[in-house]
This record gives sequence, C-alpha cells and structure tokens, in this order.
Amino acid sequence: MLNIKVLGTGCSKCLKLENNVKDTIALLGIDAVVEKVSDLNKIMSFGVLMTPGLVINEKVVSFGRVLSVKDIAELINKG
Repeated sequence: MLNIKVLGTGCSKCLKLENNVKDTIALLGIDAVVEKVSDLNKIMSFGVLMTPGLVINEKVVSFGRVLSVKDIAELINKG
C-alpha cells in the first residue's frame, strides 16, 4: 500500500494537487492512503519550502508545482 502525503496550507494549488492524486489513484486502481499535511512545521520537516509538495512513501518527489495525473502516475510507477 502506498502512503502519499500532499503538503500544503490549503491554497487552490494544494487542493488541485490533492484532487489530482486522488484521480490518479482511482485511475490506476491502486491501494493508497492519501494524507493532507497542512501544519507548517511538518511541511518544513520534509525540507519543502514551497507548496504544494508531494511525498510518496516518505520520499519528497515534487514541490512548488501542481503535477498532472499523468505526472503523478509516472512517479507512482517508478516506485
């Protein structure tokens, strides 16, 4: 099971990334837990200074931009 975290304070870009993550999971039909992290201290603990951020299995894979469903699927498939 994948553990995916969307890092962000609730801005429109953060919400869009969260929706894209959920759409990707549904499209791929995978088992994953999606967690929204909005606490600034927790976000900074990942070394992310620009939101939104994306963490897959405790590894930061992107920050500072909204990834498309295609981009997220590629990151998930890389493993």
